[in-house]
Amino acid sequence: MFEEEKMVTYLDNNATTQVDPEVIKSMMPFWENIFYNPSSAYKEARISKLAIDEARSVVKQMLNAQYDTEIIFTGSATESNNFAIHGVLEASLDRKHIITTKVEHPAILEVCNDLEKKGYVITYLDVDIDGNLSIKDLIKAIRRDTAIVSIMYANNETGVIFPVDKLSRIVKQTDSKIMFHTDATQAVGKLDIDLTGKLKYVDLLSFSGHKIYAPKGIGVLYAKKGATICPFILGGHQERGMRAGTENVPYIVGFKKACELLIKEANERSLGLMEMRDQLEKFVVANIPYVKINGGAASRIDNTSNISFYGVEGESILYALNEEGICISTGSACSSGSLAPSHVMQAMSVPFTYAHGSLRVSFGRFNSKKDLERIKNVLPKIISKLREISPYWDCQKDMPVE
Repeated sequence: MFEEEKMVTYLDNNATTQVDPEVIKSMMPFWENIFYNPSSAYKEARISKLAIDEARSVVKQMLNAQYDTEIIFTGSATESNNFAIHGVLEASLDRKHIITTKVEHPAILEVCNDLEKKGYVITYLDVDIDGNLSIKDLIKAIRRDTAIVSIMYANNETGVIFPVDKLSRIVKQTDSKIMFHTDATQAVGKLDIDLTGKLKYVDLLSFSGHKIYAPKGIGVLYAKKGATICPFILGGHQERGMRAGTENVPYIVGFKKACELLIKEANERSLGLMEMRDQLEKFVVANIPYVKINGGAASRIDNTSNISFYGVEGESILYALNEEGICISTGSACSSGSLAPSHVMQAMSVPFTYAHGSLRVSFGRFNSKKDLERIKNVLPKIISKLREISPYWDCQKDMPVE
């Protein structure tokens, strides 16, 4: 049995989001009465099939894609990312080169690391100190045997937005046979996605349900009509033969409702989140010495703040905040058993004594000013206390050790 938990202030919405009550409500009939396999022939099963078709249409509308058939339901964004890369390579056997960035999610980087061992050549693009990519570096990296370019739309740690519209146009106008993929997991619901307008050169786009107030275990791969890609999971006719396996109907229905809610709130969703993010950053800079806002000079999604505190461990800050009932993520990889800062902080050349003390705060739909005030009330005290025991901090002078 789970113990009853004290009040929690949840500020880690880039990791996952609370499932919206309306999403839960929409799913319930498909666990109770409408439990049929959508591939079955009897009329009761057609209700399940129709629910999937309707969900596909809503996702298409949210992405402003051209055809319902371009929407493939998967089990997660990680699966969608694997699908995109492996599917393109399987369909382009004469091309052995991949371009990505040093700050991608592990769902991309670990795939690329594995492919390197199998003889593929990977170009990892650098970012600058603000987390921005160089378009010139991308142009230089394109080769005759480039199969796919995979560049995220918004970074999960810093929120920095990459100009996917410009990058995809350059790639496709250089060589139309190169597939352009973007991991849009952190962008969907925070940025407008227009796959027949601004993002018309994007061939493949991935995202997941649990970052947009739907359940974990459901994702999407958008594959533009005509994209060069092979099926990833074999064993059935589902998803037009592109992804075998009986469809997860309740989760697809919940995904549909989550997308409908995003469409409904499109014009107002970010205003409150940006205000809370900016207020937090202004407070931290004004009240805590020696801090760094990572990506603060770049274009960012509205809900995300990555802050480094000199001379302390991000993991220690995380645990101290959690003792106060506040949930956030650390930008450091300490929690994964590594002593090195996260790969994103390293790629941005964040100094070691700052990078280790990185926190990511990500606001969401269910956060309020009350949540902001809670973290503001405790964070300065926590940083001060941790610096008292830090070998990198001079407590008497209240500054770094010289």
